[in-house]
Amino acid sequence: MDTIFIQTLESLYASKDLKALDALATPTFRTLNTSQKFRSALMLSCNNIKHLCKINSLEADAIILNLEDGVSAKEKPFALALCAIFLSNLKECDKKLIVRVNPLDEGGYDEIAYLNQFMPDAIRVPKIRNKKEVQSVLHLLKDEIELHLSIETAESWNNLSSLRVDKRVKAFYLGILDLFADMKFPHSMIEKNNPTMRYILSHFLVTSKAMGVKPVSFVYQEFRDLEKFSEWVALEKEMGYDAKGCISPDQTKLANAMFVDKEEELRRAKIIVKLFEMHRDEGITGFVDEEYGFIDEPIYKGALALLQGINS
Repeated sequence: MDTIFIQTLESLYASKDLKALDALATPTFRTLNTSQKFRSALMLSCNNIKHLCKINSLEADAIILNLEDGVSAKEKPFALALCAIFLSNLKECDKKLIVRVNPLDEGGYDEIAYLNQFMPDAIRVPKIRNKKEVQSVLHLLKDEIELHLSIETAESWNNLSSLRVDKRVKAFYLGILDLFADMKFPHSMIEKNNPTMRYILSHFLVTSKAMGVKPVSFVYQEFRDLEKFSEWVALEKEMGYDAKGCISPDQTKLANAMFVDKEEELRRAKIIVKLFEMHRDEGITGFVDEEYGFIDEPIYKGALALLQGINS
């Protein structure tokens, strides 16, 4: 997006001209990022234009375009319009763009129906409860768009093993604060050595993996305490996790660094180099691979530099 367009968005948002913002959201066909190899899922509130403008420069593997928590009821219509505008202007993105809608009974269904025409890579539904709700969302959601679910209610925990009713259900996110509140557990139990906490992490991981669903560990709210965050990621990696929700760029950098499997990273780099050079021979220098997402020359050069650094 150019500077003039961003200034226009900021002006319309400041004047609360929802009709004019809606007019800038153009239904589009996006090249979807189908990769499930994201390590960090960074939350961005969709009513913050400055943050949305940074999407391409962020180090997160996945961006959660948030319409729910942190966006007031008054701001939600504007956040939805801005979300659609940025999706329609990011026709290709090396980050996975996932929209977290509001709970189904608080406008979520309407948001999903609206967002279908802007083709996010995935829709993430909060406060999901049961198989019937999942089926109702899949019935509404475009076939090409993935469905991700937040596991943060006692009912969804009880029904966890039944929620993958279709292959489009690709990821579960552990919403630990809401889950503990719904189960009447004090938040003081969210400690690394607490046996209940470790059981929840283990059960969530194993149940998700057994169904072929990617488990994403919980967001650590104390974003300035990077030492504690690193301790959680180290534990989760040891258990078998490979992704974590994040709320700051610093958390993102740590999660990406700590979840790296060196052998897998080298294998990935070799494949990216091979794929890019094959496409380049055909005159194509930007394309989307089903497994590795969007690949262009900067990504190719990064993979090449990694391999040259290992071999030098």
